[in-house]
Amino acid sequence: MTPANLQEYLNKLVKNQLQISTMIWGAPGIGKSSIVAQVAQENNLDFIDLRLSQLAPTDLRGLPVAVAGRTKKQGISTWYPPDFLPQDGKGILFLDELNMAPPTMQEVAQQLILDRKVGAYEVPEGWFIWAAGNRKEDRASIFEMPSPLANRFLHLEVTVDFDSFKVYALKNNFHEQIIAFLSYRSELLHKLDIKSHAWASPRTWEMANKLHFNQIDITPAVGEGASAEFNAFVALYQNLPDIDEILSGKGQKIGFPSEASTRYATTIALAIRGKNADEGLNGFEWLSQKATKEWVQLFAVDLIRQMRVKGEIGALGKLIKENKELQKFFKHFRDLVGMM
Repeated sequence: MTPANLQEYLNKLVKNQLQISTMIWGAPGIGKSSIVAQVAQENNLDFIDLRLSQLAPTDLRGLPVAVAGRTKKQGISTWYPPDFLPQDGKGILFLDELNMAPPTMQEVAQQLILDRKVGAYEVPEGWFIWAAGNRKEDRASIFEMPSPLANRFLHLEVTVDFDSFKVYALKNNFHEQIIAFLSYRSELLHKLDIKSHAWASPRTWEMANKLHFNQIDITPAVGEGASAEFNAFVALYQNLPDIDEILSGKGQKIGFPSEASTRYATTIALAIRGKNADEGLNGFEWLSQKATKEWVQLFAVDLIRQMRVKGEIGALGKLIKENKELQKFFKHFRDLVGMM
């Protein structure tokens, strides 16, 4: 499933109060933990992220402490649980990197997942227990998950999906050039390079976004290959049409670029830079006159997402209803109308 599908599925588990232990599988860096954190935030749940590979069994089980008031002969001990485990309220206890934990640690985790308790500790009723891990083909340092443990989980496998990443990037105001480049070279969203410490993934592109905003080289985040292609793409911005003129409605004499890379950059720039519904409509009209339908559709999807974020979606819809040519366009793309 895509990251968007995963988020939708997890939200359904929460809304229906299905406290079934759930294991999320996927390549490193595609946003598994981020998605779980978003689900917690959307549902007003607390979120505890435990990296089991960094814990020892005693860290999870707690420490034995002698019970006061007993003689040595009659003495017994109890387990004091760690303070990082939930004690009350409602939330998601997320066991990240589960299969990177050694077998002894997974055995302790199995008690938590199966019985919802370990030692003297018991998970509060309002808490979901979810986990995540990488697959063998991801070349991660993982241990085989025991069959009894695996059989306690729902298993969800999430794959890399550019459209899901793009929605996230637009919503979180990623740099226009990062979004445009990955629209053009979406296969570089996730590309494992076993010969390099740095390689491209949704996680490292988010790092690269912060670097690029501050005019710092992104090579340490995504690696040399992806960085070189990105820098060549950024150089194309010198050949971009005058985006401000187009958005102001003065682009009648401006032509649509011929190179595919520059077309992606132009289309994304128009969608992101439009400050309001009027500018969005100007970009729409210009592109519908200068470009073929696939470029107009690409722009329309991003524009609608941006206008929704900026609180201009109602104003845009009103303007489109007043424009007969654009109404004809939307009749051919009813899925876009649904996004309104």
